[in-house]
Amino acid sequence: MLLELQKGIIYGPINSRRLGSSLGINILPSGKKLCTFNCVYCQYGWSKVYNPQESCNFGFPSVKAVRKALKKALIALPMTSAYITFSGNGEPTLHPEFGQIVDEVISLRNKLAPEAKTAVLSNSALVTDSTVRKTLAKLDLRVMKLDCGSPEIFKKYNKPCKDINLEDITDGLAKLSDVTIQTLISSGKSGNFNSKNIITWIERLKCFKPLSVQLYTLDRGYPAKDIEPASKDELNLIKDQVQKAGISVEIF
Repeated sequence: MLLELQKGIIYGPINSRRLGSSLGINILPSGKKLCTFNCVYCQYGWSKVYNPQESCNFGFPSVKAVRKALKKALIALPMTSAYITFSGNGEPTLHPEFGQIVDEVISLRNKLAPEAKTAVLSNSALVTDSTVRKTLAKLDLRVMKLDCGSPEIFKKYNKPCKDINLEDITDGLAKLSDVTIQTLISSGKSGNFNSKNIITWIERLKCFKPLSVQLYTLDRGYPAKDIEPASKDELNLIKDQVQKAGISVEIF
């Protein structure tokens, strides 16, 4: 079953399989999926292609609204979450005031929950933008997507918007320090589990040597009909190959 889109700015805390207790921040329009990818495995289902020229019509929450919602949540929480995480209904870096919102969130965190860390779950598409990279660098944890090594499989698996390409993303990740990579592996006709893709994916990882790789497979609903969860043996095979390349990796 697919997940329902977030209808508010703050959600959770949720028990994340990768971050533990995480208070989510959705800075995308309420009840709408907005993403530069249309991944075959997305837990929110298929989305319309994002057009930056129409962004003024999407109804992004204001900086003031985000600050107010987070302040209320942090004051009300009986216990501080391990992470305050930018995620939500798609790609958080698409918000036109992403940089200012990150500054406000960090300021509130410092005052009301200094023990919590800030994090972002991003599809990496805008890591090509130097301004976005400077903003991402302010966060404690940058979990960036890289599912594919082959450009052909990238187009088939992540279904990026026009003009987004794997080479630019790889270059952008190499310019962003202390990156954690998230990779979802799936089998099937439209999956990314094949020897060519895995080999080229590892070669891309070696270009920027991430802090670690978070390897996982399908666990929730997904829209594509021709993919299926990778087996434990398949994930362990990939893990062994990544470790042989000198990169830390963990299966979730």
